[in-house]
Amino acid sequence: MKFPKKTVRDVPIEGKTVLMRADFNVPFETDGTIADDSRIRQALPTIEFLLERKCRVVLCAHLGRPEGRVNSAFTLEPIAKRLRELLSERVTFIASTFGDGVKQAVKRLEPGEVMLLENLRFYAGEEENDPKFARLIQESVNADYFVQDGFGVVHRAHASTSAITHLLPSVSGLLLEREWLQIEGSLQRPKRPFIAVMGGAKISDKIRIIERFIELADTV
Repeated sequence: MKFPKKTVRDVPIEGKTVLMRADFNVPFETDGTIADDSRIRQALPTIEFLLERKCRVVLCAHLGRPEGRVNSAFTLEPIAKRLRELLSERVTFIASTFGDGVKQAVKRLEPGEVMLLENLRFYAGEEENDPKFARLIQESVNADYFVQDGFGVVHRAHASTSAITHLLPSVSGLLLEREWLQIEGSLQRPKRPFIAVMGGAKISDKIRIIERFIELADTV
């Protein structure tokens, strides 16, 4: 079974500046520490793939629901700290999502370095899928490629998942490819007995795939 979209493996990405959408919407403890870093770890294979090819990697993501306003409770700075620990690489955090500060920070990035932008949802344009907001980000980053690796957000029509893809060449990351292949394999060639175990929040986002599993599974 072949993934139907181009991935980071299919384009001449060596030495390029890459804007990568990740899903870093992780839970926190009451003391401000990350309770579960699984989503951060899931992004590592794609980040490491890009770093091995001496890309300048600019990560963008969201955290929580700050309702389109800057709110320090939802800053991505702790995510950058955890990335530094996991990658053992220089990971820069910038408390901006676009603008001259981002432009200058990207210019300072060396090949094989990572920078994380501030929370996309600090701006209403993100959830509104505003092409102007997407353009502000791209004009600031000046990326050669956009890499979509946020499996948990890929279904959303937001500026960082939809509008941005109209501004520069776009490919899928390794996590997105892996998750699609796993789900598609389960749907197309399920091994019997097939038991589907479902859980989590945001049930409305999962209705269609739940309905499909109900049709296929022996037990749900």
